[in-house]
Amino acid sequence: MQQQLSRRHFATLVGAGAAVAAFPSVLARGAPGTPILLNSNENPHGPSPIAMRAMRESLDEVFRYPDDAEAELASAVAKLHGVTTGEVLLGNGSSDILRLAAAAFPGKTVTANPTFEALWSHAKDSEIVKVPLDASYAHDLGRMLEAASGASLVYICNPNNPTATITPKEAVRSFLDAVPASTTVLVDEAYFHYAQSPDYETVAPLIATKPNLIVARTFSKIYAMAGLRCGYALAQHATIEKLAQQQAWNAINIFAAVAAVASLRDNAHVSVSRKRNQETRAYVVGELDRLGYRTLPSQANFMMIDVREDVRPLIAKFREGGVRVGRLFPPMPQHMRVTIGTMDEMRRFVDVFRTIKAAR
Repeated sequence: MQQQLSRRHFATLVGAGAAVAAFPSVLARGAPGTPILLNSNENPHGPSPIAMRAMRESLDEVFRYPDDAEAELASAVAKLHGVTTGEVLLGNGSSDILRLAAAAFPGKTVTANPTFEALWSHAKDSEIVKVPLDASYAHDLGRMLEAASGASLVYICNPNNPTATITPKEAVRSFLDAVPASTTVLVDEAYFHYAQSPDYETVAPLIATKPNLIVARTFSKIYAMAGLRCGYALAQHATIEKLAQQQAWNAINIFAAVAAVASLRDNAHVSVSRKRNQETRAYVVGELDRLGYRTLPSQANFMMIDVREDVRPLIAKFREGGVRVGRLFPPMPQHMRVTIGTMDEMRRFVDVFRTIKAAR
């Protein structure tokens, strides 16, 4: 008879080493020869211990659909933002929200360039207008407003990926006041928790007065749940319904739902993750400054480094040195995006950087 995978049996398997055989790429982190992954803007410190416990305790419920867990998470998100559950839509990561928006609001789409490209890939049947960032690497909202004439959708990533820079709060507010009511604005706040600048603010509270506004959030970054895929949208009820029409049933799984609920209860873990990120980022910026290299002002868990040369050979050199860094972003061919890993990982990154430059 096949043995049921209970929590106790799962723990036994882990203790016996069976889980290592099943998931070597996950559990081999730090093993000799394993590359350091600084290429996907993940939180290297992992999820809240409370979230991990919630996932373990949900093992016995995996035969059930996640309806109740989804409802609990939607309620928790609504309470967090002071909205109703009808103004919340859960998604398979915030990238799912971008996909839904592209499907729900087809037509002319306006974005910055460079920015997170997921929306471009989902809006294949739309005209995509890409507006270069301004001189401070913020969204050029003046030019984006001009381009928004006749647009169905405008996408603003703030803080922006890949630059880790912010677009000032007053500029965003003015844009939202000026954009045509017929144009939906999607503000992606995936890195909201890392932003510390007094010139930055979330636009989530503006949902109450802006029928054409959608705010996307994720549990992939500060909450360190990238592998679980969980995010959400905030918008007025009519907009949420329009997005939901494009979505499959049960967009998230039970592990993601219970972990997300637990994560929202652990503010201390968020604070610790933010503090670690700030301290490690400051170390890297200082070391690079001593080497004579400038970084863009980062308000996220990654940074953009001006390497003053074609970044592609440098990316390859880092790979040879056992460190994976971000890919090429065509509008910025001499900049390298690097995720902020643990302090040990970033010391290794600095060492490899120094070695590569010394060999030139």
